[in-house]
Amino acid sequence: MTTTGRRPLIGVSTYLEPSARWGAWDLPTALLPAGYPRLVQRAGGIAAMLPPDDPAHAAVTVARLDGVVIAGGPDVDPARYGAARDPRTGPPAEARDAWELALIEAALASGTPLLGVCRGMQLLNIALGGTLVQHIDGHAITPGVFGHHTVKPVPGTRYEELVPEETSVPTFHHQAVDRLGRGLLASANAPDGTVEAVEAVGSGGGWVLGVQWHPEMGDDVRVMAALVGAAG
Repeated sequence: MTTTGRRPLIGVSTYLEPSARWGAWDLPTALLPAGYPRLVQRAGGIAAMLPPDDPAHAAVTVARLDGVVIAGGPDVDPARYGAARDPRTGPPAEARDAWELALIEAALASGTPLLGVCRGMQLLNIALGGTLVQHIDGHAITPGVFGHHTVKPVPGTRYEELVPEETSVPTFHHQAVDRLGRGLLASANAPDGTVEAVEAVGSGGGWVLGVQWHPEMGDDVRVMAALVGAAG
């Protein structure tokens, strides 16, 4: 965690849903599960929500932030990585795909620390020319319920420096990284070989990490604390 008086400002991308209910209201809503801002706050940062916007505004948005988190969410449109749609792939979220890809590109171009969570890791991979497996079994068993499995770090990676031991993580996804994007290294794996973390490599990489699981649903703050520390 940051130990200075200044708390880094961390932007977190959000859902944009046609309908959500609270009290007497049922309205179109930009929303974010509370675990994300809570984890940013526990790690020493200030969380700012980044609902879908005009992709042309991404660079000026990122310029006002100290770090960026691309949150989990729906399946990415397979057209984004040149694939035909598998019938098990969910409906596209076009506005969110475009906005979050623009945020990723702006963060990479500016060297702003970047963390991708679940869908966010997949989008990071796509932004750098990688592809996805559109369906895997065993990582999203009960709808609406997070499962757990172990993740093993790859020796010599940034992720291993943060979390050197094998850990159990909260998980819910049915897609995964296939071909790695340019400049990305797999830095953790599930027991079945699924890529569970990726990171930027090379001297110009900056602080860039993606995790396939959901740290906001667990107690381990180390990954988010590392983002906040890099942002500070």
